[in-house]
Amino acid sequence: MAAREHIERAPSMYMQVAQRLATDIKAGRYQPGELLPSEAEMVKMYGVGKHTARSAVAELRRMGLVESQQGKGSRVLPSAGVLPPAQVDRSIHRSSKGSWHLPEGSLSEPPAVSRTALDGPPALLLDQQDQDAISVDRVIYDPDTGARMAHRVLIPMATAADVPPLAERPDAEISDLYQELAEAGLSLTFTEHVTARAPYPDERTSLGLSDSSPLLITYRVTADAEQERPLLCEELKAPAATCRLTYPVTPTKAAVRRSTRRRPKSE
Repeated sequence: MAAREHIERAPSMYMQVAQRLATDIKAGRYQPGELLPSEAEMVKMYGVGKHTARSAVAELRRMGLVESQQGKGSRVLPSAGVLPPAQVDRSIHRSSKGSWHLPEGSLSEPPAVSRTALDGPPALLLDQQDQDAISVDRVIYDPDTGARMAHRVLIPMATAADVPPLAERPDAEISDLYQELAEAGLSLTFTEHVTARAPYPDERTSLGLSDSSPLLITYRVTADAEQERPLLCEELKAPAATCRLTYPVTPTKAAVRRSTRRRPKSE
């Protein structure tokens, strides 16, 4: 029997239309703030059906190039073809005296503290499925662009039991939480996991999103280096169309491999 050969399939029609429009946007044919052709105009321009035109526009929204408003059409976003304007600094600094410093965001309202059961990615990253945790929710914004972001700190009850100040003031600044962990004798390491997805309806409302452009989602896990035990999880949700995450990258030395060859015996 002959082996099956791989066959390349051409992109679907709506994707071809979306790619053509995306190329035109990045080339400057459609400027930020300008309306794209209507669905009826796309049908004539590209010889496609109305459903194909609608799907193409939906794909452009997923790319973060346009936003659509009911009855007004689809408008090119300011960030289309360039870097998103809001820079979200994700750096962590520790001074020579041991104090922690993080970039501060502007709060739009006081933090909300509640008790929750861990699930989803945070539960997996903390290895605490269905376990109780203290949740601290904040809505922060970038004063220059107005971009709104949701920030959540999850403190497992097991961590709070070992470090009581975390339970006493869970809504303290993140740098203060790090300080309490360090003063408890823990050696801290940090790992950030970044993913993206379309926002849920409640997220669109809380972050003031007008369409389903993707969210950037980061999970920063603080762990005890000696025991390799996760301690905290911070979740940040930011609109990809207006926010970009920046990280300082510090080179680390590669682990030294020990030779397995035996030395020749001396005569």
